[in-house]
Amino acid sequence: MFLLHQKTAVVTGGGSGIGKEVCIVLAKQGAKVYVVDLSEQSANETVDIIKKEGGEGKSIVIDVTNQKALMAAYNSIEAIHILVNCAGISHIGNATSTEEQDFEKLFNVNVKGVYNSLHAAIPIMQKTGGGAIVNISSIVAKVGVSDRFAYGMSKGAVHAMTLSVAKDYIKDNIRCNSISPGRVHTPFVDGFLKKNYPGKEAEMFDKLSKTQPIGRMGKPIEIAHQVLYLCSDEASFITGSDYAIDGGYVTLNS
Repeated sequence: MFLLHQKTAVVTGGGSGIGKEVCIVLAKQGAKVYVVDLSEQSANETVDIIKKEGGEGKSIVIDVTNQKALMAAYNSIEAIHILVNCAGISHIGNATSTEEQDFEKLFNVNVKGVYNSLHAAIPIMQKTGGGAIVNISSIVAKVGVSDRFAYGMSKGAVHAMTLSVAKDYIKDNIRCNSISPGRVHTPFVDGFLKKNYPGKEAEMFDKLSKTQPIGRMGKPIEIAHQVLYLCSDEASFITGSDYAIDGGYVTLNS
């Protein structure tokens, strides 16, 4: 079950965090994985792990906000069966404290970046005969979270794009779903705590962990396993759906 032999996967944001784990998991199951990331070092590190574990991987160092460059990179790939849009950034602020430049940056990476990836990959998937797309959204697309104005905007757009793509390309045998994680312990979280709560990292980590009813943050591997399922033939009847992996945050905190 969940084998991906003879399939090619493209994962944006594959150099770190959730994206990195997704790349490793898909490769373990037999997919040839293209690791798309802005950082050459991070992308190559993920590829090295894939190869050490006997998988097949290749890095694509690119900015997902650059549509022309992204399309050229994707068009160099013979076939795309799986697309996972993980690339994204976060921002702290409400509607009045968020500066225009911050809002535009969030939009360009989290919204335009996903659009660019979809725009480039879907025609290739159509020629390939179909495929599976998974977009990484967030719980903030569903519930109000303090000081996540721009981030929530961007993830709400990801959720809407997922539904639109699922509807428009169902006849092309292209499935599109999304995953909405709660707080997941990634290097981003550690960097966020160090920057915003110096000297109180452990205290704030514990506080943030307990906002999930399950009592802890998620792990990247837990998101990656759900991605694997949605990209596999075992999920062939699933499209236009969103999966909350949030330790009960949305449903049990209400």
